[in-house]
Amino acid sequence: MNAPDQLRLLAVHAHPDDESSKGAATMAKYVAEGARVLVATCTGGERGSVLNPALDRPEVWERLPQIRTEEMARAREILGVEQEWLGFVDSGLPEGDPLPPLPEGCFALVPVEEAAAPLVALIRRFKPQVVTTYDERGGYPHPDHIKTHDISVHAFEAAGDPDRYPELGEPWQPSKLYFHMSFTKPRMVATHEAMLARGLESPYAEWLAGWDDSKDISHRVTTRVPCGEYFELRDAALIAHATQVDPTGRWFACPLELQREVWPTEDYELARSLVDSTVPEDDLFAGVRSGVPVP
Repeated sequence: MNAPDQLRLLAVHAHPDDESSKGAATMAKYVAEGARVLVATCTGGERGSVLNPALDRPEVWERLPQIRTEEMARAREILGVEQEWLGFVDSGLPEGDPLPPLPEGCFALVPVEEAAAPLVALIRRFKPQVVTTYDERGGYPHPDHIKTHDISVHAFEAAGDPDRYPELGEPWQPSKLYFHMSFTKPRMVATHEAMLARGLESPYAEWLAGWDDSKDISHRVTTRVPCGEYFELRDAALIAHATQVDPTGRWFACPLELQREVWPTEDYELARSLVDSTVPEDDLFAGVRSGVPVP
């Protein structure tokens, strides 16, 4: 099995906009360095909401699936990444007590073996050394995020096995699997305190007041990728998902220069590695760069 001729990163996400809120600056950094970066989007976000008050209008709701596709096209152009749809249908975020059943045929209800098949095929075709996705909790408990984790782990193991999915192309085994560690308590505290110290109103006070320390996973961070110079691209890509983010909201409340000073990295957990790399790391491609020239 020959190695690809350059570094390749596959980022697996549940919905359009997830790629811009989790790991976007990292992807932009590697694109700028000459790597190929491909986003696999599991669903079309068909059952999402309109979260930008300025666009909460009937004509937007009527065209929401098409609009989200158009937003994804703009975001991937901003980040310089490639992108493919895996073709599943958004499960929606069930609310209520008890929770209502998930819609028939949605992504979260597709068996893992079946749902992972298009991702296995994509891995074998794209040949990434590195795959990123969510942790076992989905980052937050959206059923599509949890299913994205499940199929990513499954596909990471299956893609290199010639006895599994033999109809989906020649086997390819990625070298490293990472989970996003985006919203850890240390990051929130550092940002919150830095804003207060500068006389700014922090949008994180309520969030931190309700933080459940028993669920904090900051101790699992193994890898911090310096990418502060790409925060503008990250924010521009997220704003391109205009139905999904309020440009005047909490996400953009902290000045970029403060973010670069306080927390200029995007953070990950190295969940699986088939190469030698020492943690803590500052590079998702640590251990795989040797012999893989970046043009």
